[in-house]
Amino acid sequence: MHLRGLGHRRTFLAETVKTLADHLQQADRTYVWWRGRRLTYFGGCDYFRMSSHPAVLEAVRTGLDRFGLNAAASRKTTGNHAIYQELEKALADFFKVESAVLFSTGYFTNLGVVQSFEGDYTHVLADERAHLSLLDGARLLRCPIQFFPHRSASRAAAAARRWGRSARILLMTDGLYSHTSEVAPLNELLRCLPKNVTLLVDDAHGAGTLGPTGGGTLEFLGVRSPRIIRTITLSKAVGAYGGAVLGTRKICQQILARSHIFTGNTPLPFPLAHAALAALDVHRRDAGPRLRLAFNIRYVKSALIEGGLPVPDGPGPTVPILPRNAAHAASLRRRLLAADIHPPFIHYPGNDSGYFRFALSSEHSRAQLDALIAVLRS
Repeated sequence: MHLRGLGHRRTFLAETVKTLADHLQQADRTYVWWRGRRLTYFGGCDYFRMSSHPAVLEAVRTGLDRFGLNAAASRKTTGNHAIYQELEKALADFFKVESAVLFSTGYFTNLGVVQSFEGDYTHVLADERAHLSLLDGARLLRCPIQFFPHRSASRAAAAARRWGRSARILLMTDGLYSHTSEVAPLNELLRCLPKNVTLLVDDAHGAGTLGPTGGGTLEFLGVRSPRIIRTITLSKAVGAYGGAVLGTRKICQQILARSHIFTGNTPLPFPLAHAALAALDVHRRDAGPRLRLAFNIRYVKSALIEGGLPVPDGPGPTVPILPRNAAHAASLRRRLLAADIHPPFIHYPGNDSGYFRFALSSEHSRAQLDALIAVLRS
């Protein structure tokens, strides 16, 4: 759907306000209440429904009882509670890195790590479809930013060569792109780019969902390199809140020393840090949710591809459907509601068109998946 001119912008604003007013209420792990109806929910990014896992909910309750709500202070002053260091160590162990640094939100994580790089880099290379938080972070470096075509390592390398050998380059990319479920070509990027290029990989959607142990995009691709710095969120596969930088001790110490965002940021509430610890423990002990999610992804995408739908066959848990026009979008919305499925239409400010993004989880039943397949194939 295309929006052009002032009238269309007003229409979009009205639709945005209406969407915010049409709030959802969670019914159980895979259903929501919406306008008095109980609908299957394929929205959001809680891919394992960890936010409603009994062990995670119990950790919130016990965390509140044991620690209270929050520190109400920066970790650089009087708010450095031991639970934050415990969670950072657990994240470093789970993702097999030297160190981790927590931030209160996933969005702030990218801003905070980039801010600590000021003066270290002369140029930024960014995938044209990189997450907005990476691009907002890039502007903090106050250096030239060059976009390269989506997932094109060769074009990224060509841009790096044009800047010359003296350039100090930071490349930004998502690990797993949520809008297509495709992974970044990290192996190829490392091979094609000059050795002094650092890769900042936002693995918010890959962390926990990809790889044999949930290690994310790097584990899925078999990539290990000190040239890669990862950022993740704790609100998706972990089902809690906050974000973290994963990297070497040197990088993490630099963040603590130089990031004003980290210095001035109140950390995440204690009960949510405790919940994130519990979720990591569930992931560590039980591979069942990862296996169920992988099965559900293959089951749905295979059925849609066999039905002739142009669905990207990436390994991630999202299925994008781009409407041909406004009439097509309205028709699909009606058919989804008729099948008791909430229509997860995504429309970000600044984009001319929106799309349906169906997020599969490990907890969706076969009947729910079959209902979605039937609507989309029809």
